[in-house]
Amino acid sequence: MGARDRRRATLRRELHRTLVIEKASVGGLVATTHLIENYPGFPEPIPGLELMERMKAQALRYGVEIAEFIEVKSLTKSDDGIFAVNIGSEVFNGKTVIIAGGSSPKTLGIPGEERLRGRGVSYCGICDGPFFADRDVAIIGGGNSGLQEGEFLLKFVKSLTFVEFLPYIPASKILQKRLHETGKVRFIVNHEVVSIDGDDFVESMTIKPRTGHETQKLDVAGVFVYAGFIPSSDFAKDLVELDDKGYIIADERMMTRTPGLFVAGDIRAKRIRQITCATSDGTIAAIFAGAMLNK
Repeated sequence: MGARDRRRATLRRELHRTLVIEKASVGGLVATTHLIENYPGFPEPIPGLELMERMKAQALRYGVEIAEFIEVKSLTKSDDGIFAVNIGSEVFNGKTVIIAGGSSPKTLGIPGEERLRGRGVSYCGICDGPFFADRDVAIIGGGNSGLQEGEFLLKFVKSLTFVEFLPYIPASKILQKRLHETGKVRFIVNHEVVSIDGDDFVESMTIKPRTGHETQKLDVAGVFVYAGFIPSSDFAKDLVELDDKGYIIADERMMTRTPGLFVAGDIRAKRIRQITCATSDGTIAAIFAGAMLNK
Protein backbone atom coordinates (compact mmCIF):
# COMPACT_ATOMS: atom_id res chain seq x y z
CA MET A 1 0.00 0.00 0.00
CA GLY A 2 0.94 3.64 0.18
CA ALA A 3 3.03 3.11 3.33
CA ARG A 4 5.35 0.82 1.40
CA ASP A 5 5.92 3.23 -1.43
CA ARG A 6 6.44 6.23 0.82
CA ARG A 7 9.05 4.61 3.02
CA ARG A 8 10.91 3.22 -0.04
CA ALA A 9 11.66 6.70 -1.30
CA THR A 10 12.47 8.00 2.18
CA LEU A 11 15.07 5.31 2.88
CA ARG A 12 16.64 5.55 -0.56
CA ARG A 13 17.00 9.30 -0.24
CA GLU A 14 19.23 8.54 2.75
CA LEU A 15 21.26 6.18 0.47
CA HIS A 16 20.21 3.01 2.30
CA ARG A 17 19.78 0.01 0.05
CA THR A 18 16.08 -0.82 0.14
CA LEU A 19 14.30 -3.98 -1.01
CA VAL A 20 10.51 -4.21 -1.14
CA ILE A 21 8.95 -7.68 -1.17
CA GLU A 22 5.33 -7.68 -2.34
CA LYS A 23 3.02 -10.69 -2.22
CA ALA A 24 1.00 -9.51 -5.24
CA SER A 25 1.46 -6.42 -7.38
CA VAL A 26 2.48 -3.11 -5.86
CA GLY A 27 -0.40 -1.08 -4.48
CA GLY A 28 -2.33 -3.53 -2.34
CA LEU A 29 -5.99 -2.81 -1.72
CA VAL A 30 -5.65 0.79 -2.88
CA ALA A 31 -4.75 -0.38 -6.39
CA THR A 32 -8.08 -2.20 -6.61
CA THR A 33 -10.10 0.81 -5.49
CA HIS A 34 -12.06 2.51 -8.27
CA LEU A 35 -11.56 6.13 -7.24
CA ILE A 36 -9.66 7.84 -4.42
CA GLU A 37 -11.35 11.09 -3.40
CA ASN A 38 -9.59 12.05 -0.16
CA TYR A 39 -5.89 12.04 -0.99
CA PRO A 40 -4.28 15.50 -0.64
CA GLY A 41 -3.14 17.24 -3.80
CA PHE A 42 -5.79 15.76 -6.09
CA PRO A 43 -8.80 18.07 -6.38
CA GLU A 44 -10.45 15.52 -8.69
CA PRO A 45 -10.80 11.82 -7.87
CA ILE A 46 -7.89 9.67 -9.02
CA PRO A 47 -8.07 5.91 -9.77
CA GLY A 48 -6.41 3.91 -7.02
CA LEU A 49 -4.20 2.07 -9.50
CA GLU A 50 -2.93 5.34 -10.99
CA LEU A 51 -2.10 6.74 -7.55
CA MET A 52 -0.13 3.62 -6.66
CA GLU A 53 1.70 3.63 -10.01
CA ARG A 54 2.80 7.19 -9.31
CA MET A 55 4.11 6.20 -5.89
CA LYS A 56 5.91 3.22 -7.42
CA ALA A 57 7.52 5.40 -10.08
CA GLN A 58 8.76 7.79 -7.40
CA ALA A 59 10.31 4.93 -5.43
CA LEU A 60 11.99 3.48 -8.54
CA ARG A 61 13.46 6.89 -9.33
CA TYR A 62 15.44 6.64 -6.10
CA GLY A 63 16.73 3.17 -6.94
CA VAL A 64 14.48 1.04 -4.77
CA GLU A 65 14.51 -2.67 -5.61
CA ILE A 66 11.02 -4.18 -5.90
CA ALA A 67 10.25 -7.90 -5.90
CA GLU A 68 6.60 -8.55 -6.75
CA PHE A 69 4.50 -11.73 -6.48
CA ILE A 70 6.72 -13.11 -3.72
CA GLU A 71 5.29 -14.17 -0.37
CA VAL A 72 7.24 -13.91 2.86
CA LYS A 73 7.08 -17.23 4.69
CA SER A 74 8.75 -16.24 7.94
CA LEU A 75 10.67 -13.48 9.68
CA THR A 76 13.34 -14.13 12.32
CA LYS A 77 16.06 -12.18 14.10
CA SER A 78 19.44 -13.64 15.04
CA ASP A 79 21.47 -12.96 18.17
CA ASP A 80 23.69 -10.55 16.24
CA GLY A 81 20.68 -8.36 15.44
CA ILE A 82 20.27 -9.31 11.77
CA PHE A 83 16.80 -10.06 10.41
CA ALA A 84 16.21 -12.97 8.05
CA VAL A 85 13.28 -12.66 5.63
CA ASN A 86 12.50 -16.12 4.30
CA ILE A 87 10.58 -16.37 1.00
CA GLY A 88 11.00 -20.14 0.67
CA SER A 89 13.52 -20.24 -2.16
CA GLU A 90 15.78 -17.55 -0.73
CA VAL A 91 16.53 -15.61 2.44
CA PHE A 92 17.14 -11.87 2.54
CA ASN A 93 19.03 -10.29 5.43
CA GLY A 94 18.72 -6.77 6.80
CA LYS A 95 19.46 -4.65 9.85
CA THR A 96 15.96 -3.17 9.88
CA VAL A 97 12.60 -4.33 8.55
CA ILE A 98 9.37 -2.42 8.01
CA ILE A 99 6.24 -4.55 7.85
CA ALA A 100 3.60 -2.95 5.65
CA GLY A 101 1.67 -6.04 4.64
CA GLY A 102 -1.77 -4.50 4.95
CA SER A 103 -4.78 -6.77 5.24
CA SER A 104 -6.82 -9.14 3.11
CA PRO A 105 -10.60 -9.45 2.66
CA LYS A 106 -12.43 -11.38 5.35
CA THR A 107 -14.48 -14.34 4.21
CA LEU A 108 -17.93 -15.06 5.64
CA GLY A 109 -17.57 -18.81 6.10
CA ILE A 110 -21.12 -19.46 4.90
CA PRO A 111 -22.36 -22.31 2.68
CA GLY A 112 -21.60 -21.76 -1.00
CA GLU A 113 -19.00 -19.03 -0.51
CA GLU A 114 -15.85 -21.09 -1.06
CA ARG A 115 -17.43 -23.50 -3.57
CA LEU A 116 -18.63 -20.66 -5.80
CA ARG A 117 -15.56 -18.47 -5.42
CA GLY A 118 -14.59 -17.35 -8.91
CA ARG A 119 -17.98 -18.55 -10.14
CA GLY A 120 -19.92 -15.49 -9.08
CA VAL A 121 -18.41 -14.90 -5.64
CA SER A 122 -15.78 -12.18 -5.72
CA TYR A 123 -13.84 -9.91 -3.38
CA CYS A 124 -12.78 -7.37 -6.03
CA GLY A 125 -15.29 -5.35 -8.03
CA ILE A 126 -12.66 -3.70 -10.22
CA CYS A 127 -11.21 -7.11 -11.10
CA ASP A 128 -14.46 -8.89 -11.92
CA GLY A 129 -17.09 -6.22 -12.53
CA PRO A 130 -17.14 -6.44 -16.35
CA PHE A 131 -18.15 -10.12 -16.15
CA PHE A 132 -21.52 -9.08 -14.71
CA ALA A 133 -22.70 -6.74 -17.45
CA ASP A 134 -26.49 -6.28 -17.33
CA ARG A 135 -26.84 -8.70 -14.43
CA ASP A 136 -28.29 -8.29 -10.94
CA VAL A 137 -25.61 -8.50 -8.27
CA ALA A 138 -25.29 -8.07 -4.50
CA ILE A 139 -22.67 -6.60 -2.23
CA ILE A 140 -22.28 -7.86 1.32
CA GLY A 141 -21.18 -4.97 3.50
CA GLY A 142 -22.20 -1.33 3.58
CA GLY A 143 -18.93 0.33 4.54
CA ASN A 144 -16.92 2.72 2.41
CA SER A 145 -15.08 -0.10 0.65
CA GLY A 146 -18.31 -1.78 -0.37
CA LEU A 147 -19.96 1.40 -1.65
CA GLN A 148 -16.85 2.52 -3.52
CA GLU A 149 -16.70 -0.80 -5.31
CA GLY A 150 -20.44 -0.62 -5.88
CA GLU A 151 -20.04 2.72 -7.61
CA PHE A 152 -17.64 1.09 -10.04
CA LEU A 153 -19.88 -1.95 -10.56
CA LEU A 154 -22.76 0.31 -11.57
CA LYS A 155 -20.93 0.94 -14.83
CA PHE A 156 -21.76 -2.62 -15.79
CA VAL A 157 -24.51 -4.23 -13.74
CA LYS A 158 -28.26 -3.96 -14.11
CA SER A 159 -28.95 -3.53 -10.40
CA LEU A 160 -27.11 -3.62 -7.11
CA THR A 161 -28.35 -4.77 -3.70
CA PHE A 162 -26.37 -4.03 -0.54
CA VAL A 163 -26.87 -6.28 2.47
CA GLU A 164 -25.58 -4.83 5.74
CA PHE A 165 -25.45 -6.62 9.11
CA LEU A 166 -25.76 -3.39 11.09
CA PRO A 167 -29.10 -1.55 11.40
CA TYR A 168 -27.66 1.31 9.31
CA ILE A 169 -25.26 1.88 6.41
CA PRO A 170 -21.88 2.91 7.92
CA ALA A 171 -20.44 4.34 4.67
CA SER A 172 -20.04 8.09 4.19
CA LYS A 173 -23.21 10.05 3.41
CA ILE A 174 -21.86 11.40 0.14
CA LEU A 175 -21.30 7.88 -1.18
CA GLN A 176 -24.77 6.82 -0.11
CA LYS A 177 -26.30 9.86 -1.81
CA ARG A 178 -24.53 9.23 -5.11
CA LEU A 179 -25.60 5.60 -5.21
CA HIS A 180 -29.20 6.39 -4.26
CA GLU A 181 -29.40 8.88 -7.10
CA THR A 182 -28.63 6.22 -9.73
CA GLY A 183 -32.00 4.54 -9.17
CA LYS A 184 -30.29 1.15 -9.54
CA VAL A 185 -29.43 0.51 -5.89
CA ARG A 186 -31.27 -0.75 -2.83
CA PHE A 187 -30.03 -1.20 0.72
CA ILE A 188 -31.13 -3.98 3.08
CA VAL A 189 -29.94 -3.38 6.63
CA ASN A 190 -30.06 -5.42 9.83
CA HIS A 191 -29.79 -8.67 7.85
CA GLU A 192 -27.27 -11.48 7.68
CA VAL A 193 -26.40 -13.73 4.77
CA VAL A 194 -27.28 -17.37 5.33
CA SER A 195 -25.91 -18.89 2.14
CA ILE A 196 -24.83 -18.24 -1.44
CA ASP A 197 -26.70 -20.56 -3.74
CA GLY A 198 -26.24 -22.10 -7.18
CA ASP A 199 -25.04 -25.25 -8.89
CA ASP A 200 -22.09 -24.33 -11.09
CA PHE A 201 -22.43 -20.55 -10.73
CA VAL A 202 -24.11 -18.13 -8.34
CA GLU A 203 -27.86 -18.03 -8.91
CA SER A 204 -29.14 -16.49 -5.68
CA MET A 205 -28.37 -15.54 -2.11
CA THR A 206 -30.35 -16.32 1.04
CA ILE A 207 -30.63 -13.72 3.80
CA LYS A 208 -32.56 -13.34 7.03
CA PRO A 209 -33.18 -10.57 9.59
CA ARG A 210 -30.87 -10.60 12.59
CA THR A 211 -33.82 -10.76 14.98
CA GLY A 212 -35.95 -13.27 13.07
CA HIS A 213 -35.85 -16.62 11.32
CA GLU A 214 -37.80 -16.06 8.11
CA THR A 215 -35.41 -16.26 5.16
CA GLN A 216 -35.54 -14.35 1.89
CA LYS A 217 -33.98 -15.35 -1.42
CA LEU A 218 -32.39 -12.71 -3.65
CA ASP A 219 -31.92 -13.67 -7.29
CA VAL A 220 -28.44 -12.46 -8.19
CA ALA A 221 -25.73 -13.59 -10.58
CA GLY A 222 -22.87 -12.28 -8.48
CA VAL A 223 -22.00 -11.67 -4.83
CA PHE A 224 -19.20 -9.29 -3.86
CA VAL A 225 -18.00 -9.62 -0.27
CA TYR A 226 -16.80 -6.57 1.67
CA ALA A 227 -17.20 -7.74 5.24
CA GLY A 228 -14.01 -6.35 6.70
CA PHE A 229 -10.36 -7.31 6.58
CA ILE A 230 -7.85 -9.60 8.29
CA PRO A 231 -4.31 -8.30 8.97
CA SER A 232 -1.52 -10.23 7.25
CA SER A 233 0.60 -10.55 10.38
CA ASP A 234 1.00 -14.30 10.99
CA PHE A 235 4.52 -14.54 9.55
CA ALA A 236 5.84 -12.08 12.16
CA LYS A 237 3.78 -13.05 15.20
CA ASP A 238 6.81 -14.36 17.14
CA LEU A 239 8.53 -10.97 16.98
CA VAL A 240 5.63 -8.59 17.60
CA GLU A 241 2.79 -7.97 19.99
CA LEU A 242 -0.67 -8.32 18.46
CA ASP A 243 -3.99 -6.90 19.57
CA ASP A 244 -7.08 -9.08 19.88
CA LYS A 245 -7.78 -8.76 16.14
CA GLY A 246 -4.28 -9.63 14.99
CA TYR A 247 -3.04 -6.10 14.24
CA ILE A 248 0.56 -5.25 15.17
CA ILE A 249 1.10 -2.93 18.13
CA ALA A 250 3.79 -0.26 17.78
CA ASP A 251 4.98 2.88 19.54
CA GLU A 252 4.99 6.43 18.13
CA ARG A 253 8.15 5.58 16.16
CA MET A 254 6.25 2.73 14.50
CA MET A 255 8.64 0.32 16.21
CA THR A 256 7.34 -3.02 17.47
CA ARG A 257 8.52 -4.77 20.63
CA THR A 258 11.53 -6.03 18.64
CA PRO A 259 14.20 -3.33 18.12
CA GLY A 260 14.73 -2.64 14.42
CA LEU A 261 11.37 -4.07 13.41
CA PHE A 262 8.88 -1.41 12.35
CA VAL A 263 5.30 -1.48 11.09
CA ALA A 264 3.26 0.84 8.89
CA GLY A 265 -0.14 1.06 7.25
CA ASP A 266 -3.33 -0.91 7.76
CA ILE A 267 -1.56 -3.79 9.48
CA ARG A 268 -0.78 -1.54 12.47
CA ALA A 269 -3.14 -1.47 15.47
CA LYS A 270 -4.96 1.88 15.33
CA ARG A 271 -8.45 3.33 15.07
CA ILE A 272 -8.26 5.15 11.71
CA ARG A 273 -7.22 3.50 8.44
CA GLN A 274 -6.86 5.82 5.47
CA ILE A 275 -4.23 6.15 2.73
CA THR A 276 -2.94 9.36 4.30
CA CYS A 277 -2.54 7.56 7.62
CA ALA A 278 -0.62 4.73 5.92
CA THR A 279 1.77 7.09 4.15
CA SER A 280 2.32 8.95 7.42
CA ASP A 281 3.13 5.67 9.17
CA GLY A 282 5.55 4.79 6.37
CA THR A 283 7.37 8.09 6.59
CA ILE A 284 7.78 7.85 10.37
CA ALA A 285 8.92 4.22 10.20
CA ALA A 286 11.46 5.00 7.46
CA ILE A 287 12.93 7.96 9.34
CA PHE A 288 13.47 5.96 12.51
CA ALA A 289 14.70 2.89 10.62
CA GLY A 290 17.17 5.12 8.81
CA ALA A 291 18.31 6.62 12.10
CA MET A 292 19.11 3.11 13.40
CA LEU A 293 21.09 2.32 10.27
CA ASN A 294 23.10 5.52 10.62
CA LYS A 295 24.30 4.66 14.13
